[in-house]
Amino acid sequence: MSDLEAELRKAVRGDVGFDVTSRALVTMDASNYRRVPVGVVAPRDAQDVAAVLEVCRAHGVPVVARGGGTSIAGQATGTGVVLDFTRYMNRLVALDADARTAVVQPGLVLDRLQEAAAPHGLRFGPDPSTHSRCTLGGMIGNNSCGSHSVAWGTTADNVRELDVLTARGERLRLGQGWAGAPDGLRALAEGELARLRTGFPELPRRISGYALDALLPERGADVARSFCGSEGTLGVLTEAVVSLVEAPRARALAVLGYADEGAAAESAAGLLPYGPLTVEGMAADLVRSAAELPRGGAWLFVETGGESAGEARARAETIVRAADVVDARVVTDGAAQRALWRIREDASGTATRMPDGTEAWPGWEDCAVPPARLGAYLRDFRALLTAHGLRGAPYGHFGDGCIHVRIDFDLLTEAGVGRFRRFSEELADLVVAYGGSLSGEHGDGQARAELLPRMYGDETVALFERVKAVWDPDDLLNPGMLVRPAPLDSGLRFAVLPREPVDVAFGYPGDGGDFTAAVRRCVGVAKCRTTTASGPAVMCPSYRATGEERHSTRGRARLLHEMLAGEVVTDGWRSEEVREALDLCLSCKGCRSDCPVEVDMATYKAEFLHHHYAGRRRPAAHYSMGRLPVWLRWVSRTRTVPLVNALAGVRPLAWVAKRVGGIAVERDIPRLAGETFSRWWRGRGPGGGSGDLVVLWPDTFTEHLSPSVGRAAVRVLEAAGLRVALPPTLRMRGRPVGDGRSRSAAALLTARRGRVCCGLTYVSTGQLDHARVVLRRTLDLMEPVLETDAPVVVLEPSCAAALRSDLPELLHDDPRAARLAARVLTFAETLERHAPGWRPPRLDRPAVGQTHCHQHAVLGDTADRGLREAAGLDGELTGGCCGLAGNFGFEEGHFEVSATCAEEQLLPSVRAADPSAVVLADGFSCRTQLEQLAGVRGRHLAEVLAEGLDEGLDGPRER
Repeated sequence: MSDLEAELRKAVRGDVGFDVTSRALVTMDASNYRRVPVGVVAPRDAQDVAAVLEVCRAHGVPVVARGGGTSIAGQATGTGVVLDFTRYMNRLVALDADARTAVVQPGLVLDRLQEAAAPHGLRFGPDPSTHSRCTLGGMIGNNSCGSHSVAWGTTADNVRELDVLTARGERLRLGQGWAGAPDGLRALAEGELARLRTGFPELPRRISGYALDALLPERGADVARSFCGSEGTLGVLTEAVVSLVEAPRARALAVLGYADEGAAAESAAGLLPYGPLTVEGMAADLVRSAAELPRGGAWLFVETGGESAGEARARAETIVRAADVVDARVVTDGAAQRALWRIREDASGTATRMPDGTEAWPGWEDCAVPPARLGAYLRDFRALLTAHGLRGAPYGHFGDGCIHVRIDFDLLTEAGVGRFRRFSEELADLVVAYGGSLSGEHGDGQARAELLPRMYGDETVALFERVKAVWDPDDLLNPGMLVRPAPLDSGLRFAVLPREPVDVAFGYPGDGGDFTAAVRRCVGVAKCRTTTASGPAVMCPSYRATGEERHSTRGRARLLHEMLAGEVVTDGWRSEEVREALDLCLSCKGCRSDCPVEVDMATYKAEFLHHHYAGRRRPAAHYSMGRLPVWLRWVSRTRTVPLVNALAGVRPLAWVAKRVGGIAVERDIPRLAGETFSRWWRGRGPGGGSGDLVVLWPDTFTEHLSPSVGRAAVRVLEAAGLRVALPPTLRMRGRPVGDGRSRSAAALLTARRGRVCCGLTYVSTGQLDHARVVLRRTLDLMEPVLETDAPVVVLEPSCAAALRSDLPELLHDDPRAARLAARVLTFAETLERHAPGWRPPRLDRPAVGQTHCHQHAVLGDTADRGLREAAGLDGELTGGCCGLAGNFGFEEGHFEVSATCAEEQLLPSVRAADPSAVVLADGFSCRTQLEQLAGVRGRHLAEVLAEGLDEGLDGPRER
């Protein structure tokens, strides 16, 4: 392919990538299929697209257009050259509020169009659940719909004109009245009018096949509409004129509870005459927690609009009265509505796991039947699942008769793949028997195109082939999709993965100990590719900073998949391509909570680094910062803290130290505390408190860098009536939990001295053998604590997260690890559970800052919110990641990305805060980032509360 690559580089101004990483990133979309391209081109404009088509046509190499890569039928993958429109051709060209139109490029993400239209009271009607990352080009290619299609239709209903390039380089402007029709299309359609009038089912979600009935004269001979849903097989879209609709000034959401899924489905069609904006359905087997939902085993989400909140609510209440429900809830608050909608939108990822953790897959994601027949169809569908020994959790657009479902197909064995084929054939027949469409939203792709003769018959499918030949006589564009399709059970992405378990360090308890299964978690829904962080979300800060797919959670998972496959990435654990992609992973663990399928890239990164550097020299930062606890303890024991601080303050010496240690030269080296927390503890005298015993964990950061946090925590915990102790520093069997000291000479002679450590810095740098040794020593020291029921209070969120998640997953063979993990509490959780009657000092001040990313992802912040509220600290903390992320932001080459992450939410919120606001930052990294980039002192919540106590602001106590 060297000649092809050379010619493309000469002809194209955009990016041309034939390297391993570029190809590996686009081998898959969100489907079950995998196709390896020869290269990827990110065109800058239509001229680049034309050049790619010309070069590829000369070489006989196929071309596949790709948007967000979230297609679930395989149509966004290809063996030739993939066109990535998201990098450059992603602009909103124009917006005419008076005409209610927008001119968009194919790579524009839907949410960016919605944001631009919102100030004018407008929006684009269709809104798939992937709205934060799907592109307009992909929506047009698939004729996407979304939850509001009962009100505003499909993408085809909202398209006016399309600029298209054919495979032979002809530029066409598609529209009504045969505008832009390629030569031969009109004659072909007019010779088949009877078939076009009778051969296409009439239902709102008929997406399968080509929309040739749009070419009928009574439908305006709309070439643009007929192009929608063609999956990139007819031409390449370069620009589109789309219609916008007026957004309701106010909305209400009626959540209707039904006894079961069948009752909800049968009710849905009856609600359409009331003019709802949505009629979405889901059953209890898809909901992680039904706490926010009304009683029932299934629910309809029915949204209404109006000129005022009262009008929207009245319409919602009318629907509630008309529906025969078990229970109902009407919500008008915007934040509460968004929280409920997130339950529905996350279903596409949540559905990839059965309640018992079994994997489930797309393939029959979006069949559609007439809405009035949905209830009966669902019963037969469930029966078919049972007959094949399969399980699935249907949900989706009940008002349109369109059902999404992920099914627990076994796509790893020959027998399982055979069952997948048999089920697919029988389900296709069932859908057709109900007068339905094999695809109701996401297109046919490879998943269903083979079965189109069952829906349309051989003659209509032959007509599809003739239409394809008119548009693309050389079969250059996305071959194997829609016409002359590849078999639905070929090219499955799992076929290339190893069948035997991979030898790994972590336990991967959610994946049966199988690293391959952990990597398979990423199904490609691409929630990590959002360009702006919303609400408390964290994932994926490095992608938002760089905009590059390889720095997204999905991109990294794809590279790990290809590493295991060994076809594109051939160096296994030694792969430099995988290492480079993982290098900018901040290990924030945001994906662990924000990804619908709970991909944990921080763990995968640690695993990879462990193998990648096995027996090899590591980067300097792994020795300097990865073994930070060792260096800080050494400095403390030798009492050289003043010397180290003084040397760090001499610029030339600090510069040399940073270069040697692999530390970014832009960073200041943090000053060490003159007195460690433990030394202060030993000299403080008897403590107070007579309530529950709690063991305060002296993490490395609190011990050596921020002992003021530890001192403040002791002050508050004892004020709340708790007895505080530190973990033992001597390993002595049967010793009671105390303050880390022993008065027994015999015990001293036989004991081993040590310090507890969560192993965080070793884990984050992939030094997992060291981490195991450190953690086993820690467990030895903590055995006396584990013999009591005392909680372990950890002030540093990263260390608490490491103990809760990394410890039991890394030492999965040691039962003590799980016991210690279960004891770990945050500062706020400790007060909530062990001093419930205590009230903090009333501060009555605004608060700003950022919820620590590990707290968001692993620990939760409910207790912290309650404690802040009780203390009168008002205001929401931001989401995202501070960007320092432990050693990440200090490592050489990471400063720019680190600063960009901080500028996303944290720094702007602090700059805009009231001067009297308390800047909260529980993590040492967050505080350091604030100090070094904004000159602001952030404080741990414990410090703020301790200050209030010292000022005599004690709150009332309950006894």
